[in-house]
Amino acid sequence: MSGDAVTTPDELDHEPESNYKPPPEKTIDEILKTDEEDESLRKYKEALLGNAQTGTIIVEPDNPRKVIVKKLVLVVADRPELSLDLSGDLSKLKKETFVIKEGVSYKIRIEFIVQREIVHGLKYVQKTSKLGIPVDKMTHMVGSYAPKTEMQSYTTPPEEAPSGLMTRGSYTVHSLFTDDDKNEHLKWEWTFEIKKDWKD
Repeated sequence: MSGDAVTTPDELDHEPESNYKPPPEKTIDEILKTDEEDESLRKYKEALLGNAQTGTIIVEPDNPRKVIVKKLVLVVADRPELSLDLSGDLSKLKKETFVIKEGVSYKIRIEFIVQREIVHGLKYVQKTSKLGIPVDKMTHMVGSYAPKTEMQSYTTPPEEAPSGLMTRGSYTVHSLFTDDDKNEHLKWEWTFEIKKDWKD
């Protein structure tokens, strides 16, 4: 984990304003009709959009969201994957605690569905605190995704769990899946515990 300065969990919603201006949102139809005469660009867009170019892809008709976040998975080499189901009652996640061995390298994988329209500049923001004191913050640019009937996913680069007696204990994590347009696709809270060993 890095030692970046951290804002409080209440400020998790979005990152401070920067000079970056996201591109204007376009529908799939608008994208397909742009530069139609450019053969190489047309093929690139077909590859990017896949089945979405033949019609609107809707995986969950009763869910109006464009991004449906399904699962958070903790990935550690040579260990079984641990996952949180993000499709149900999020308040129950506080009762489920991941145990992480101190000093181990781990990744987080987010699994999600994109439907209806392309989403631009997806971001995963995570802020971690211990005993109410912020200790870590990370923001990962996930990217832009076209709608697909299949599950899509993003895996963070490796992070190293802290080690040492003072770092052991329970941590609270506030996670947010957002995008360039500051849409909140999902916000949830979960916990993990740093231990000397996996079963200690």
